[in-house]
Amino acid sequence: MELLINRTAGLYPWGDGRRFNSYSGYFRRTFGGRVQKLSVDAGFTCPNRDGKISTGGCTFCNNGAFTPSYCSPEKSIRLQIEEGMEFHRRRYRSAGRYLVYFQAFTNTYAPLDHMRRLYDEALSVEGVEGIVVGTRPDCVDERKLDYFASLARDKFVALEYGIESTSDETLRRINRGHDFATARRAVELTAERGLHSGAHFILGLPGESDEDLIARTEVINSLPLTTVKFHQLQIFRSTLMAAEYDAHPEDFRFWTLEEYIDLFVEILRRLRPDLVVERFASEAPPRYHYGPNWGLVRNEQLLARLEKRLEELDAWQGQLFVG
Repeated sequence: MELLINRTAGLYPWGDGRRFNSYSGYFRRTFGGRVQKLSVDAGFTCPNRDGKISTGGCTFCNNGAFTPSYCSPEKSIRLQIEEGMEFHRRRYRSAGRYLVYFQAFTNTYAPLDHMRRLYDEALSVEGVEGIVVGTRPDCVDERKLDYFASLARDKFVALEYGIESTSDETLRRINRGHDFATARRAVELTAERGLHSGAHFILGLPGESDEDLIARTEVINSLPLTTVKFHQLQIFRSTLMAAEYDAHPEDFRFWTLEEYIDLFVEILRRLRPDLVVERFASEAPPRYHYGPNWGLVRNEQLLARLEKRLEELDAWQGQLFVG
């Protein structure tokens, strides 16, 4: 793939002056303006919790750390959406169109008829342009993906897969319950149907070096993904990983914020230019933190620091990519 950059106009292949293919730019290109994503909790569980695969769950998982306060499975999908819209209208006065993000746990882990009721309800709310469905790679099949493809004829539909690592050894260690081949197959089946597909990866899992994470970008590039989301490892209270950290702190590596940004710049320079970067780090309420963390640094502050560092290094997404 040839990387074309208009230095005079300051434009990169994704058509703006930012040094990476941003999620906000992707939305502007897709919808012609601002679209706000809002989360709902549809009451799904996970095969890694209910005994189908395991009862312990992934060692890092505490869903409460990233679920907004207005989300509750005790409320209907419509009510959660309406409350979420009101929340975002107060925070972002320009918000008028929305994507409903089915975020908590595994949102395809149910019979198709049950899924259909939930997603049809979400898409019936005025102002909803589409859905983003967070799930596991081992919880989709051809019938479910065909259903999502039918919705995508009229609405925006994206599936976001928790992959976390491309290493089977790491996936076993964190009790993920599936291998990387399962993740690759799910992404391929999704892309074959023309659906937007995303993937989530954690940077800093035990046993993975900086060199491993940089080299792994080549594997990520080989997946037919639309978007990618990276998070630094955060250890949360009441998780198996917190107990593992107490027992073997020497197995964990935590970066300073500056070190992490420099690592991510190297990943970004090798990342396929057409991959949309939804985020590169995350924040969680301090009450959930366990072990080293960056304190109260908001996502917008992290983003500003990344963009400043890219300018300092004259670096950009895809700079070292060879397709």
